[in-house]
Amino acid sequence: MFEIFTRAKAGTLAMIAAAGILAGCSDKAIETAGSADVDLILANGRVYTLAWSDPDGEGTPATDAPFSAGRWSPDAEAVAIDDGRIVFAGSVDEAMALRGDETRVVDLDGATVLPGLVDSHSHIVELGAKLDAVDLTDVATEEEAVALVAQRAKSAAEGEWIFGAGWDEGAWANDYPDKALLSAAVPDNPVVMRSLHGFGLWANQAALDAAGITASSIVPEGGEMRLAADGAPSGLFLNRATTMLDAAIPQAPLETMKRQTRAGLMQMARDGFVTIHEAGADRRSMETFEALEAEGTLPIRVYAMLSLRDEPLMRRWIARGPDTDAESMLVTRAVKAYYDGALGSRGARLLEDYSDRPGHRGVSGGNYGFDRDLNDAAMKAGFQTGIHAIGDAGNREALDILEATFGKFPGTAANRHRIEHAQVLAPQDLGRFATLGVIASMEPPHAVEDKAWAEDRLGPERIRGAYAWRSLRRSGAALTFNADNPGSDHSIFYGLHSAITRRSKDLLPDGGWYRQEAVTIEEAVRAYTSWAAFAAFREDRTGIIAPGRWADITVMDIDPFALAKDDPSAILGGRIMMTIVNGQVVFER
Repeated sequence: MFEIFTRAKAGTLAMIAAAGILAGCSDKAIETAGSADVDLILANGRVYTLAWSDPDGEGTPATDAPFSAGRWSPDAEAVAIDDGRIVFAGSVDEAMALRGDETRVVDLDGATVLPGLVDSHSHIVELGAKLDAVDLTDVATEEEAVALVAQRAKSAAEGEWIFGAGWDEGAWANDYPDKALLSAAVPDNPVVMRSLHGFGLWANQAALDAAGITASSIVPEGGEMRLAADGAPSGLFLNRATTMLDAAIPQAPLETMKRQTRAGLMQMARDGFVTIHEAGADRRSMETFEALEAEGTLPIRVYAMLSLRDEPLMRRWIARGPDTDAESMLVTRAVKAYYDGALGSRGARLLEDYSDRPGHRGVSGGNYGFDRDLNDAAMKAGFQTGIHAIGDAGNREALDILEATFGKFPGTAANRHRIEHAQVLAPQDLGRFATLGVIASMEPPHAVEDKAWAEDRLGPERIRGAYAWRSLRRSGAALTFNADNPGSDHSIFYGLHSAITRRSKDLLPDGGWYRQEAVTIEEAVRAYTSWAAFAAFREDRTGIIAPGRWADITVMDIDPFALAKDDPSAILGGRIMMTIVNGQVVFER
């Protein structure tokens, strides 16, 4: 990578600092933690510590930010790490004074250093499984998807289940596939293909037979099992009906789940993430995470959100209470609940009819499997709850439920509850997030991916309350960003670009899609770092680069603060160079 430290470069950066490019570094009164002979020194970097005040609701940087004349400057050039903690951030010369015989010194050669990245809503168990499945991401047609699965079937054992993942239930909503072509191409192996965001399953006849699903099968409330012209199941299941097939899929052995999950976590490490918030861990997922933690093989931190749908798991944890040891690699103190469906599959609950399906408003609450009493019990026990809500009615009802619970159980409001997605909001509900102290956990990629069909679902007026990051920030709401991984590409470069430009990877549309809801580069970076730390009660431990904080750090080869002004599209070409967790280098290019 970039290993040999040179005094010549130290001198160059010293001259740069003297010229004012590193303005603010000497003003921060950055102190060491009294350590000598440190483990690791990162030198010659463009370090953005984020150890300054937050911007205001319009995105205007604080007066103590390293921002002048419309441009950002790094506020340090070196970081020293010892025993899993940051002990210094500042000049190269001062950092090198902490060097000992055993210190590793990494010359960053101008690479950018940020607080470690966090994906605050992830499905890492699914990501690990997807790495083993047929990848249908960006597949445009049913025929192409079937061809990929048929190719995989050539090497599958007789009767072996074949899994695919990634077809887009939103983009395909007006022409969903069925079992016919898939069953003809793969007649002897059960095939189940999960959609991009998990709200659709597409199966062949062998899978239906293995699951015992017929036209008379009971469809869960809030779900839809499509029927073919002959009245038999078509092979397409939407929203809660996906559980009909999920229940029949053979459970993977624990060793397989451990391997897949660790592979998913390592992928996140390679992509610069130091922590993921697992949004909806059931019993098997928790068993997997706990086994990896016991073995000491979790490469990055996991903040587990228990699945409210798994009642036995929830009852055990409610009796036990949330984790209080924030230092562990696996911490469980939150709950994930589904309140409504997805906008793409028209399951999100809307206040008025879907613009492209009169008479239909989606599904929510008990009709979508939300257990209000169980959620209340978890909140009363001290758990943070994250409620999945997509539609404007879904969000309003979720906020109503939280507000009512705060009234029933005083003290529960302090637990930084979250709305996961907060995707479509009525204007009168925007301010309620700040008033209630509810965090909006949102996905920049969703806006630029959904733009092709979202306005068809909502119409020209309601769309203005969708993916409304600036409006939420302006209202005073707390915000955090993620990718709903593996529902969207979790690349930080894609996420940052989406957030600040409202443009897709092909740079469309010109000027950005409802660009008035974009955020600044500082806000976008904070939403993946310091604000994500707040969402997990970790703002005193991580989220900024400062002495005493966890040594969780991300190094990349571009400077997003500079490129946001000069060439935003170039952010998409960035690469992660190093990921450090608890002072250990878990990935290095």
